[in-house]
Amino acid sequence: MTELILDRLGRQDTNTISDALDFLELPGATVGIRPLWNCPRIVGRVTTIQLAPKTDPRPGQHILTPTIAANEDGDRILVISGAPEGISCWGDIVANAAQMKKFRGTVIDGFSRDIEGSESIGYPVYGRGLTMVSARNRLTQVSAGGPLIIGGVTVRQDDYLIADRCGTVFIPAGRISDVLDMAERIERRQAGMVAAVRSGRSIVEVMHDKEFNAIAAQR
Repeated sequence: MTELILDRLGRQDTNTISDALDFLELPGATVGIRPLWNCPRIVGRVTTIQLAPKTDPRPGQHILTPTIAANEDGDRILVISGAPEGISCWGDIVANAAQMKKFRGTVIDGFSRDIEGSESIGYPVYGRGLTMVSARNRLTQVSAGGPLIIGGVTVRQDDYLIADRCGTVFIPAGRISDVLDMAERIERRQAGMVAAVRSGRSIVEVMHDKEFNAIAAQR
Protein backbone atom coordinates (compact mmCIF):
# COMPACT_ATOMS: atom_id res chain seq x y z
CA MET A 1 0.00 0.00 0.00
CA THR A 2 2.77 2.48 0.93
CA GLU A 3 4.59 1.82 -2.36
CA LEU A 4 1.39 2.56 -4.31
CA ILE A 5 0.85 5.79 -2.37
CA LEU A 6 4.43 6.92 -2.95
CA ASP A 7 4.15 6.05 -6.64
CA ARG A 8 1.06 8.26 -6.94
CA LEU A 9 2.67 11.03 -4.94
CA GLY A 10 5.80 10.85 -7.10
CA ARG A 11 3.72 11.63 -10.20
CA GLN A 12 2.63 14.96 -8.68
CA ASP A 13 4.51 18.17 -7.89
CA THR A 14 4.44 20.50 -4.88
CA ASN A 15 2.19 23.01 -6.64
CA THR A 16 -0.58 20.50 -7.31
CA ILE A 17 -0.33 18.97 -3.84
CA SER A 18 -0.47 22.45 -2.29
CA ASP A 19 -3.62 23.20 -4.29
CA ALA A 20 -5.15 19.92 -3.14
CA LEU A 21 -4.45 20.85 0.47
CA ASP A 22 -6.11 24.22 -0.14
CA PHE A 23 -9.26 22.54 -1.44
CA LEU A 24 -9.33 20.28 1.61
CA GLU A 25 -8.50 23.16 3.98
CA LEU A 26 -5.39 21.40 5.28
CA PRO A 27 -2.02 22.98 6.14
CA GLY A 28 1.16 21.53 4.67
CA ALA A 29 2.94 23.89 2.28
CA THR A 30 6.07 25.51 3.71
CA VAL A 31 7.78 28.72 2.63
CA GLY A 32 11.53 29.18 2.24
CA ILE A 33 12.66 25.54 2.44
CA ARG A 34 14.18 24.83 -0.96
CA PRO A 35 16.75 22.55 -2.61
CA LEU A 36 20.27 23.41 -1.44
CA TRP A 37 21.78 22.03 -4.63
CA ASN A 38 20.16 21.13 -7.94
CA CYS A 39 18.78 17.96 -6.43
CA PRO A 40 15.92 15.82 -7.72
CA ARG A 41 12.37 15.72 -6.47
CA ILE A 42 11.90 13.46 -3.46
CA VAL A 43 8.84 11.79 -1.98
CA GLY A 44 8.72 9.68 1.13
CA ARG A 45 7.58 9.23 4.70
CA VAL A 46 8.81 11.47 7.45
CA THR A 47 11.30 10.58 10.17
CA THR A 48 11.48 13.51 12.58
CA ILE A 49 14.39 14.83 14.65
CA GLN A 50 14.18 17.74 17.10
CA LEU A 51 17.36 19.66 17.91
CA ALA A 52 18.15 22.39 20.45
CA PRO A 53 21.15 24.44 21.59
CA LYS A 54 23.57 22.37 23.65
CA THR A 55 23.95 23.38 27.29
CA ASP A 56 25.73 20.33 28.73
CA PRO A 57 29.49 20.60 28.06
CA ARG A 58 30.09 16.86 28.43
CA PRO A 59 30.83 14.93 25.22
CA GLY A 60 28.15 12.66 23.80
CA GLN A 61 26.75 11.21 20.62
CA HIS A 62 26.75 13.55 17.67
CA ILE A 63 23.34 14.86 16.61
CA LEU A 64 21.34 12.76 14.14
CA THR A 65 23.62 9.74 14.30
CA PRO A 66 21.47 7.42 16.49
CA THR A 67 18.42 7.98 14.27
CA ILE A 68 20.37 7.47 11.06
CA ALA A 69 22.02 4.32 12.38
CA ALA A 70 18.69 2.81 13.44
CA ASN A 71 16.88 3.22 10.11
CA GLU A 72 15.76 0.06 8.31
CA ASP A 73 13.17 1.50 5.90
CA GLY A 74 13.81 2.51 2.30
CA ASP A 75 11.00 5.07 2.05
CA ARG A 76 12.20 7.56 4.68
CA ILE A 77 13.12 11.26 4.52
CA LEU A 78 14.84 12.85 7.51
CA VAL A 79 13.07 16.02 8.68
CA ILE A 80 15.02 18.15 11.15
CA SER A 81 14.03 21.20 13.22
CA GLY A 82 15.41 23.26 16.09
CA ALA A 83 18.80 24.56 14.91
CA PRO A 84 19.40 28.29 15.45
CA GLU A 85 20.03 30.61 12.52
CA GLY A 86 23.40 30.08 10.86
CA ILE A 87 24.39 26.86 12.65
CA SER A 88 24.65 23.75 10.51
CA CYS A 89 22.51 20.73 11.27
CA TRP A 90 23.62 18.75 8.21
CA GLY A 91 26.89 17.91 6.46
CA ASP A 92 28.65 15.53 4.13
CA ILE A 93 29.55 12.79 6.63
CA VAL A 94 25.97 12.33 7.84
CA ALA A 95 24.81 12.57 4.20
CA ASN A 96 26.98 9.58 3.35
CA ALA A 97 25.70 7.68 6.37
CA ALA A 98 22.07 8.51 5.54
CA GLN A 99 22.52 7.37 1.97
CA MET A 100 24.04 4.09 3.14
CA LYS A 101 21.02 3.61 5.42
CA LYS A 102 18.71 4.19 2.41
CA PHE A 103 17.21 7.55 3.37
CA ARG A 104 15.77 9.30 0.31
CA GLY A 105 16.87 12.76 1.39
CA THR A 106 16.86 15.33 4.18
CA VAL A 107 14.70 18.39 4.84
CA ILE A 108 15.93 20.85 7.45
CA ASP A 109 14.23 23.93 8.84
CA GLY A 110 17.72 25.37 9.07
CA PHE A 111 21.16 25.32 7.47
CA SER A 112 23.58 22.82 5.95
CA ARG A 113 27.35 22.85 5.53
CA ASP A 114 29.56 20.84 3.16
CA ILE A 115 26.82 20.94 0.53
CA GLU A 116 29.28 19.88 -2.19
CA GLY A 117 29.69 16.60 -0.31
CA SER A 118 25.96 15.90 -0.43
CA GLU A 119 25.83 16.92 -4.08
CA SER A 120 28.80 14.74 -5.03
CA ILE A 121 26.98 11.59 -3.91
CA GLY A 122 23.60 12.72 -5.27
CA TYR A 123 21.99 13.01 -1.83
CA PRO A 124 19.05 15.49 -1.83
CA VAL A 125 19.09 18.21 0.84
CA TYR A 126 16.39 20.84 1.26
CA GLY A 127 16.69 23.69 3.75
CA ARG A 128 16.82 27.42 4.39
CA GLY A 129 20.42 28.07 3.45
CA LEU A 130 24.10 27.27 3.72
CA THR A 131 26.71 27.94 6.39
CA MET A 132 30.14 26.70 7.43
CA VAL A 133 29.47 26.78 11.20
CA SER A 134 29.58 23.31 12.76
CA ALA A 135 26.90 21.84 15.00
CA ARG A 136 29.53 20.19 17.21
CA ASN A 137 29.33 21.49 20.80
CA ARG A 138 26.54 23.85 19.70
CA LEU A 139 23.55 21.55 19.16
CA THR A 140 22.04 18.51 20.84
CA GLN A 141 19.36 16.06 19.71
CA VAL A 142 16.34 16.40 21.98
CA SER A 143 14.08 13.74 20.47
CA ALA A 144 13.24 11.63 17.44
CA GLY A 145 9.84 10.49 16.23
CA GLY A 146 7.90 13.33 17.82
CA PRO A 147 5.96 16.22 16.24
CA LEU A 148 7.91 19.16 14.80
CA ILE A 149 7.20 22.62 13.47
CA ILE A 150 8.70 22.94 9.97
CA GLY A 151 8.22 26.22 8.14
CA GLY A 152 5.17 26.95 10.27
CA VAL A 153 3.62 23.52 9.61
CA THR A 154 3.13 20.85 12.28
CA VAL A 155 4.74 17.64 10.99
CA ARG A 156 4.42 14.21 12.57
CA GLN A 157 6.33 10.97 12.27
CA ASP A 158 5.10 8.92 9.28
CA ASP A 159 3.50 11.89 7.50
CA TYR A 160 4.16 12.11 3.78
CA LEU A 161 6.43 14.62 2.07
CA ILE A 162 7.04 15.85 -1.45
CA ALA A 163 9.86 18.27 -2.23
CA ASP A 164 10.96 19.80 -5.52
CA ARG A 165 12.37 23.05 -6.93
CA CYS A 166 9.37 25.03 -5.64
CA GLY A 167 9.81 23.85 -2.06
CA THR A 168 8.43 21.28 0.37
CA VAL A 169 4.91 20.15 1.20
CA PHE A 170 3.83 17.82 4.01
CA ILE A 171 0.68 15.68 3.95
CA PRO A 172 -0.89 14.25 7.12
CA ALA A 173 -0.68 10.46 6.98
CA GLY A 174 -4.36 10.06 7.77
CA ARG A 175 -5.40 12.23 4.81
CA ILE A 176 -2.99 11.04 2.13
CA SER A 177 -5.67 9.25 0.08
CA ASP A 178 -7.96 12.29 0.10
CA VAL A 179 -5.09 14.58 -0.92
CA LEU A 180 -3.95 12.32 -3.74
CA ASP A 181 -7.48 11.90 -5.08
CA MET A 182 -7.92 15.67 -5.13
CA ALA A 183 -4.48 16.26 -6.66
CA GLU A 184 -5.25 13.87 -9.51
CA ARG A 185 -8.51 15.70 -10.17
CA ILE A 186 -6.66 19.01 -10.20
CA GLU A 187 -4.05 17.61 -12.56
CA ARG A 188 -6.69 16.46 -15.03
CA ARG A 189 -8.54 19.79 -14.86
CA GLN A 190 -5.40 21.85 -15.31
CA ALA A 191 -4.33 19.77 -18.30
CA GLY A 192 -7.68 20.62 -19.87
CA MET A 193 -7.19 24.32 -19.08
CA VAL A 194 -3.78 24.32 -20.74
CA ALA A 195 -5.24 22.59 -23.79
CA ALA A 196 -8.01 25.18 -23.93
CA VAL A 197 -5.54 28.06 -23.88
CA ARG A 198 -3.40 26.39 -26.56
CA SER A 199 -6.47 25.94 -28.74
CA GLY A 200 -7.20 29.67 -28.63
CA ARG A 201 -9.78 30.03 -25.85
CA SER A 202 -9.49 33.29 -23.91
CA ILE A 203 -7.28 33.09 -20.83
CA VAL A 204 -9.84 35.30 -19.09
CA GLU A 205 -12.41 32.53 -19.41
CA VAL A 206 -10.05 29.64 -18.77
CA MET A 207 -8.63 31.13 -15.56
CA HIS A 208 -11.94 32.32 -14.15
CA ASP A 209 -12.49 31.22 -10.55
CA LYS A 210 -15.56 29.20 -11.53
CA GLU A 211 -13.45 27.05 -13.83
CA PHE A 212 -10.96 26.17 -11.13
CA ASN A 213 -13.58 25.76 -8.43
CA ALA A 214 -15.32 23.21 -10.65
CA ILE A 215 -12.55 20.80 -9.62
CA ALA A 216 -14.31 20.32 -6.29
CA ALA A 217 -17.33 18.83 -8.08
CA GLN A 218 -15.28 16.74 -10.51
CA ARG A 219 -15.13 12.97 -10.20
